[in-house]
Amino acid sequence: MPKILRILNRLIIGGPSLNATLLSKHMAPNYETMLVIGGKDDHEQDAMHLAENLGIEPLVVPSMKRAINLAEDRKAYNDIKKIIKHYRPDIVHTHAAKSGAIGRLAASACNVPVIVHTFHGHVFHSYFGKAKTNAFIQIERYLARKSSGIIAISDIQKNELGSIYKICPEEKIKVIPLGLDLDKFQENTAAKRKAFRTQYLIEDDEIAIGIVGRIVPVKNHSLFVTAIAKLITQSDKKLRFIIIGDGDMRPQMENELAAESIDYSYFPEHPRAAKAICTSWLTEMDIVFSGLDIVALTSHNEGTPVSLIEAQAAAKPVVSTNVGGVADVVLEGITGYITPPNDAAAFCSALLKLTENDERRTNMGYAGVQNVQSRFSYQRLVRDMGAYYEGLAKK
Repeated sequence: MPKILRILNRLIIGGPSLNATLLSKHMAPNYETMLVIGGKDDHEQDAMHLAENLGIEPLVVPSMKRAINLAEDRKAYNDIKKIIKHYRPDIVHTHAAKSGAIGRLAASACNVPVIVHTFHGHVFHSYFGKAKTNAFIQIERYLARKSSGIIAISDIQKNELGSIYKICPEEKIKVIPLGLDLDKFQENTAAKRKAFRTQYLIEDDEIAIGIVGRIVPVKNHSLFVTAIAKLITQSDKKLRFIIIGDGDMRPQMENELAAESIDYSYFPEHPRAAKAICTSWLTEMDIVFSGLDIVALTSHNEGTPVSLIEAQAAAKPVVSTNVGGVADVVLEGITGYITPPNDAAAFCSALLKLTENDERRTNMGYAGVQNVQSRFSYQRLVRDMGAYYEGLAKK
């Protein structure tokens, strides 16, 4: 049985963790997999429950963290080389940037037959200054030459990697979209909706608009705040705004809400029915999306946004900025609305179309379920990945 060493920088809430754990579980019995993970930052939400729920025990390399630290990175590189020499994998498959660098360098040094890397997103814009961004591009070009194959999670991302940033020739890039466990988003939805709205003091006649993700600069919660401030002045509906997640930029977001005179509460510490609440991190996203009516995403940059896939699986219409792989996930005007990046007026207008029309929300929700069920299931992911591995092994 071929053996895969799957390396993930850190097991936190998000698409890379879902992808890596589902593949580690469901590539069996055709492949044996060892999952290696690094250490997370203090402000990031641990997602070890994803592995535990699937019966997976990842091997932790604590020195492999997101931030660049030459001493720690060198230790992580040596530790992974030791793991490779002991485990002797046929395939090393890395996910995300730091593990992609350390893992591919170690695999190449150990002469692993097949080396694969998945770009779940990239840092080639909206993260760093020009000099640092160019350095990362050069590093990724070097690492791509050491890779047997590169996986993009959307056609848009493939074009960015191959044509715009020229990480490697496009023929070396295979598009394999994310795969998720979507069945639970259609199960017991009425009970889940009641449970969520009861917990967070949301009335039945209130329209709950949610945004899910880390509260960090690239997610651009400032746009969300500006857009909902405009929406409040234009809609007569009873509206509530639910911010699911946490991060370094939460204090700034809270200041921006105050500046817009939007009543706000950090719910874990002050549980009350404020106009806008932050729940901090939640893990049972099927319950979360059952309780919401509209799901927003305001990012500057994305790979394939898991929150928008899961929202559609739960029959919720979405509004998103047009970044990364969003257009590969959302059907404009059918399952939601896609607006120009950082355009608060356009984002507000899209939200208004949904808040003012109950039938439109329902119809877009149903269309969303049909859109994602076959395209983003983990069963499809496993089939695609197995076929890709087989093809690389034959080269």
